[in-house]
Amino acid sequence: MHARENWAPILDSADHNLSAKLREYDIMLEGHIFRARLLQYYQQRDKDLQETSYHFVLRELLKELGYAEIAESVLRSALDAMYSVTQKNWVLEDDTFDTIQKLKAQNYQLGIFSNAGDDKDVQELIEGFGIRPYFDFVLTSAACFYRKPHPRTFEIALAQWSIPPEDAAMIGDSLQADMYGAKNLNMLTIWLTRRAQLHVDEDTVQRIQPDFSLPNLNELLPTLEQINLTRR
Repeated sequence: MHARENWAPILDSADHNLSAKLREYDIMLEGHIFRARLLQYYQQRDKDLQETSYHFVLRELLKELGYAEIAESVLRSALDAMYSVTQKNWVLEDDTFDTIQKLKAQNYQLGIFSNAGDDKDVQELIEGFGIRPYFDFVLTSAACFYRKPHPRTFEIALAQWSIPPEDAAMIGDSLQADMYGAKNLNMLTIWLTRRAQLHVDEDTVQRIQPDFSLPNLNELLPTLEQINLTRR
Protein backbone atom coordinates (compact mmCIF):
# COMPACT_ATOMS: atom_id res chain seq x y z
CA MET A 1 0.00 0.00 0.00
CA HIS A 2 1.03 3.62 -0.37
CA ALA A 3 -0.13 7.06 0.65
CA ARG A 4 -2.79 8.82 -1.38
CA GLU A 5 -1.70 12.33 -0.42
CA ASN A 6 1.09 14.14 1.38
CA TRP A 7 1.20 13.07 5.02
CA ALA A 8 1.76 16.47 6.66
CA PRO A 9 -1.84 17.79 6.55
CA ILE A 10 -3.22 14.30 7.17
CA LEU A 11 -1.21 13.95 10.38
CA ASP A 12 -2.24 17.43 11.51
CA SER A 13 -5.88 16.45 11.11
CA ALA A 14 -5.31 13.10 12.84
CA ASP A 15 -3.61 14.78 15.80
CA HIS A 16 -6.50 17.22 16.06
CA ASN A 17 -8.92 14.30 16.22
CA LEU A 18 -6.94 12.66 19.00
CA SER A 19 -6.92 15.88 21.03
CA ALA A 20 -10.62 16.44 20.48
CA LYS A 21 -11.48 12.93 21.63
CA LEU A 22 -9.39 13.29 24.79
CA ARG A 23 -11.11 16.60 25.60
CA GLU A 24 -14.39 14.71 25.76
CA TYR A 25 -12.91 13.08 28.87
CA ASP A 26 -11.51 16.37 30.24
CA ILE A 27 -7.98 15.46 29.21
CA MET A 28 -6.02 18.32 27.72
CA LEU A 29 -3.30 17.22 25.29
CA GLU A 30 -2.32 19.13 22.19
CA GLY A 31 -1.86 16.84 19.22
CA HIS A 32 1.50 18.31 18.27
CA ILE A 33 2.87 17.34 21.71
CA PHE A 34 1.88 13.73 21.16
CA ARG A 35 3.36 13.84 17.66
CA ALA A 36 6.66 15.16 19.04
CA ARG A 37 6.74 12.31 21.55
CA LEU A 38 6.09 9.84 18.76
CA LEU A 39 9.12 11.15 16.88
CA GLN A 40 11.25 10.39 19.95
CA TYR A 41 9.64 6.97 20.08
CA TYR A 42 10.50 6.31 16.43
CA GLN A 43 14.16 7.08 17.06
CA GLN A 44 14.30 4.74 20.05
CA ARG A 45 12.54 1.81 18.40
CA ASP A 46 14.82 2.07 15.37
CA LYS A 47 17.75 1.58 17.72
CA ASP A 48 16.51 -1.25 19.94
CA LEU A 49 14.02 -2.84 17.49
CA GLN A 50 11.40 -3.05 20.23
CA GLU A 51 7.81 -1.92 19.65
CA THR A 52 6.15 -0.76 22.84
CA SER A 53 3.21 0.66 20.83
CA TYR A 54 1.45 4.00 20.41
CA HIS A 55 -0.85 3.01 23.25
CA PHE A 56 2.08 2.83 25.66
CA VAL A 57 3.53 6.13 24.43
CA LEU A 58 0.21 7.90 24.93
CA ARG A 59 -0.31 6.47 28.39
CA GLU A 60 3.18 7.43 29.54
CA LEU A 61 2.85 10.95 28.17
CA LEU A 62 -0.46 11.47 29.94
CA LYS A 63 1.06 10.22 33.18
CA GLU A 64 3.75 12.87 32.87
CA LEU A 65 1.05 15.49 32.40
CA GLY A 66 -0.72 14.41 35.59
CA TYR A 67 -3.32 12.04 34.16
CA ALA A 68 -2.28 8.93 36.05
CA GLU A 69 -5.48 6.88 35.95
CA ILE A 70 -6.82 6.75 32.42
CA ALA A 71 -9.14 3.94 31.38
CA GLU A 72 -7.91 1.71 28.59
CA SER A 73 -11.08 2.44 26.66
CA VAL A 74 -10.31 6.16 26.69
CA LEU A 75 -6.83 5.66 25.28
CA ARG A 76 -8.19 3.33 22.65
CA SER A 77 -10.92 5.74 21.60
CA ALA A 78 -8.38 8.55 21.21
CA LEU A 79 -6.12 6.41 19.04
CA ASP A 80 -9.11 5.22 17.02
CA ALA A 81 -10.05 8.85 16.38
CA MET A 82 -6.54 9.50 15.10
CA TYR A 83 -6.49 6.42 12.87
CA SER A 84 -9.90 7.21 11.44
CA VAL A 85 -8.08 9.98 9.56
CA THR A 86 -4.83 8.25 8.63
CA GLN A 87 -6.47 5.05 7.39
CA LYS A 88 -8.22 6.99 4.63
CA ASN A 89 -4.86 8.03 3.22
CA TRP A 90 -3.71 4.48 2.52
CA VAL A 91 -4.45 2.79 -0.79
CA LEU A 92 -3.49 -0.63 -2.16
CA GLU A 93 -1.16 -0.88 -5.12
CA ASP A 94 -3.12 -1.56 -8.30
CA ASP A 95 -1.53 -4.97 -8.86
CA THR A 96 -2.18 -6.31 -5.35
CA PHE A 97 -5.41 -8.25 -5.86
CA ASP A 98 -4.38 -9.83 -9.12
CA THR A 99 -1.08 -10.97 -7.64
CA ILE A 100 -2.36 -12.47 -4.40
CA GLN A 101 -5.22 -14.20 -6.19
CA LYS A 102 -2.77 -15.87 -8.56
CA LEU A 103 -0.47 -16.84 -5.70
CA LYS A 104 -3.28 -18.47 -3.75
CA ALA A 105 -4.48 -20.26 -6.88
CA GLN A 106 -0.97 -21.71 -7.17
CA ASN A 107 -1.13 -22.86 -3.52
CA TYR A 108 1.45 -20.45 -2.16
CA GLN A 109 0.97 -19.63 1.51
CA LEU A 110 1.00 -15.94 2.34
CA GLY A 111 1.53 -14.04 5.56
CA ILE A 112 2.08 -10.45 6.62
CA PHE A 113 4.43 -9.06 9.25
CA SER A 114 4.16 -5.29 9.53
CA ASN A 115 6.37 -2.91 11.49
CA ALA A 116 3.60 -0.85 13.05
CA GLY A 117 2.94 0.90 16.34
CA ASP A 118 -0.68 -0.19 16.62
CA ASP A 119 -1.97 -3.68 15.88
CA LYS A 120 -5.64 -2.71 15.62
CA ASP A 121 -4.86 -0.07 13.01
CA VAL A 122 -3.18 -2.62 10.75
CA GLN A 123 -5.88 -5.24 11.27
CA GLU A 124 -8.56 -2.71 10.32
CA LEU A 125 -6.64 -1.71 7.20
CA ILE A 126 -6.40 -5.36 6.15
CA GLU A 127 -10.14 -5.79 6.69
CA GLY A 128 -10.92 -2.57 4.86
CA PHE A 129 -8.89 -3.59 1.83
CA GLY A 130 -10.66 -6.96 1.77
CA ILE A 131 -7.45 -8.98 1.55
CA ARG A 132 -7.50 -10.96 4.81
CA PRO A 133 -8.85 -14.18 3.19
CA TYR A 134 -5.67 -14.43 1.14
CA PHE A 135 -3.33 -14.48 4.14
CA ASP A 136 -2.72 -17.17 6.74
CA PHE A 137 -1.77 -14.55 9.33
CA VAL A 138 -1.35 -10.81 9.83
CA LEU A 139 1.23 -10.01 12.50
CA THR A 140 2.52 -6.65 13.68
CA SER A 141 5.45 -5.51 15.75
CA ALA A 142 2.96 -3.87 18.13
CA ALA A 143 1.50 -7.30 18.90
CA CYS A 144 4.81 -9.20 18.88
CA PHE A 145 7.03 -6.57 20.57
CA TYR A 146 9.94 -6.96 18.11
CA ARG A 147 10.48 -4.97 14.91
CA LYS A 148 12.06 -6.10 11.69
CA PRO A 149 14.97 -6.66 11.11
CA HIS A 150 15.16 -8.31 14.54
CA PRO A 151 15.48 -12.06 13.87
CA ARG A 152 12.67 -12.83 16.31
CA THR A 153 10.12 -11.22 13.97
CA PHE A 154 10.96 -13.66 11.19
CA GLU A 155 11.05 -16.59 13.59
CA ILE A 156 7.56 -15.69 14.85
CA ALA A 157 6.25 -15.48 11.29
CA LEU A 158 7.85 -18.74 10.17
CA ALA A 159 6.50 -20.50 13.25
CA GLN A 160 2.96 -19.90 11.91
CA TRP A 161 3.76 -22.46 9.21
CA SER A 162 6.33 -24.54 11.12
CA ILE A 163 8.82 -24.25 8.28
CA PRO A 164 12.55 -23.46 8.12
CA PRO A 165 13.74 -20.11 6.70
CA GLU A 166 15.02 -21.81 3.53
CA ASP A 167 11.44 -22.68 2.54
CA ALA A 168 10.22 -19.07 2.62
CA ALA A 169 10.71 -15.85 0.71
CA MET A 170 10.58 -12.37 2.22
CA ILE A 171 8.93 -9.86 -0.10
CA GLY A 172 9.18 -6.23 0.97
CA ASP A 173 10.16 -2.70 0.06
CA SER A 174 12.61 -1.98 2.90
CA LEU A 175 16.21 -3.03 2.40
CA GLN A 176 17.10 -2.65 6.05
CA ALA A 177 13.96 -4.03 7.72
CA ASP A 178 12.84 -6.64 5.19
CA MET A 179 15.84 -7.71 3.10
CA TYR A 180 18.62 -7.42 5.68
CA GLY A 181 16.59 -9.12 8.40
CA ALA A 182 15.51 -12.00 6.19
CA LYS A 183 18.97 -12.60 4.71
CA ASN A 184 20.35 -12.97 8.24
CA LEU A 185 18.09 -16.02 8.60
CA ASN A 186 18.95 -17.36 5.11
CA MET A 187 15.52 -16.58 3.70
CA LEU A 188 15.14 -15.78 0.03
CA THR A 189 14.78 -12.00 -0.41
CA ILE A 190 12.71 -10.19 -3.04
CA TRP A 191 12.91 -6.40 -2.97
CA LEU A 192 10.06 -4.34 -4.43
CA THR A 193 11.68 -1.18 -5.74
CA ARG A 194 8.87 1.00 -7.07
CA ARG A 195 8.60 3.03 -3.85
CA ALA A 196 11.82 2.14 -2.06
CA GLN A 197 14.12 3.12 -4.88
CA LEU A 198 13.23 6.76 -4.35
CA HIS A 199 15.06 7.00 -1.02
CA VAL A 200 17.66 4.21 -0.90
CA ASP A 201 21.28 4.97 -1.80
CA GLU A 202 23.39 2.69 -3.98
CA ASP A 203 25.81 1.88 -1.15
CA THR A 204 22.97 0.37 0.88
CA VAL A 205 21.84 -1.72 -2.10
CA GLN A 206 25.36 -3.05 -2.61
CA ARG A 207 25.79 -3.83 1.08
CA ILE A 208 22.56 -5.79 1.49
CA GLN A 209 22.07 -7.19 -2.03
CA PRO A 210 18.61 -8.80 -2.23
CA ASP A 211 18.34 -12.02 -4.20
CA PHE A 212 15.87 -10.40 -6.58
CA SER A 213 14.75 -6.83 -7.26
CA LEU A 214 11.34 -6.34 -8.86
CA PRO A 215 9.74 -3.08 -10.02
CA ASN A 216 6.19 -4.28 -9.27
CA LEU A 217 4.10 -7.21 -8.04
CA ASN A 218 3.23 -8.39 -11.55
CA GLU A 219 6.69 -9.95 -11.80
CA LEU A 220 6.43 -11.80 -8.49
CA LEU A 221 4.77 -15.04 -9.60
CA PRO A 222 7.14 -15.64 -12.56
CA THR A 223 10.06 -15.02 -10.20
CA LEU A 224 8.78 -17.52 -7.64
CA GLU A 225 8.20 -20.09 -10.37
CA GLN A 226 11.75 -19.56 -11.55
CA ILE A 227 13.00 -20.14 -8.01
CA ASN A 228 10.71 -23.18 -7.64
CA LEU A 229 10.01 -22.33 -4.01
CA THR A 230 8.30 -25.16 -2.11
CA ARG A 231 4.51 -24.80 -2.01
CA ARG A 232 2.61 -26.23 0.92
